[in-house]
Amino acid sequence: MGKVYLVGAGHGDPDLITIKALKCIREADIILYDRLVNKDLLEEAKQATTLIYCGKLPNNHTMKQEAINALLVQCGKQDKIVTRLKGGDPFVFGRGAEEAEVLVENGIPFEIVPGITSGIAAPAYAGIPVTHRDYGNSFAVITGHGVKGKPSNINWGGLVKGVDTLVVYMGVGNLPYICQSLLNNGKSSDTPIAIIHWGTKTERRTVTGTLSTIVEIVKREKIENPSMIIIGDVVKVREKIAWFKEANLVESQWLLTGESV
Repeated sequence: MGKVYLVGAGHGDPDLITIKALKCIREADIILYDRLVNKDLLEEAKQATTLIYCGKLPNNHTMKQEAINALLVQCGKQDKIVTRLKGGDPFVFGRGAEEAEVLVENGIPFEIVPGITSGIAAPAYAGIPVTHRDYGNSFAVITGHGVKGKPSNINWGGLVKGVDTLVVYMGVGNLPYICQSLLNNGKSSDTPIAIIHWGTKTERRTVTGTLSTIVEIVKREKIENPSMIIIGDVVKVREKIAWFKEANLVESQWLLTGESV
């Protein structure tokens, strides 16, 4: 019997992959990869490696999770090295735990290889620290998309009262609901917010605003998934330390007042 590696490929920029993850790609006989994995990384695989695409678009899954689980088991029972390649980190909204559970149930050896998650990488490339001594001593990562669309089971009140910075995955489609939920639970309408599209890739775009203005800004600028949402005073730091020049020289960035620059 072979072995399965559940691998985080990092976020966007292929240089963000870890050394161990790169070894897993180079040694694999079979690679099952997701939509957000940078395709340049697949060029590191052996010529004889079998590549299987398991990508998912919102509401359009090439392969459902149950089918991916079954395929992992099928491949894992062969005398081969199998690399399950995921964007970011396999355990941060990557459903890696579910896949690991299936492997355990079928007695298939596996390892977890952590990766740099988009909730940290994307804001870092945008010049936004998720923690800062003056602006944020705590942060939480939450999903912006639930099984039935809106993430209705989130404790918005607890987040407003207990966390300085919110990092929201998969939330652009539900942005009005997210902003209103925070406002309804006492978050100030002037709270800074940033939306970062394609995080660490060269075509990255960032827009900023407040909880009361960001929905219209995103609509006007046509920001779509995949994008990260950062909510909190740490967004203010971007004005000082933004270091990665975005593809468009005239950035579609907005000041916290909603004015274009």
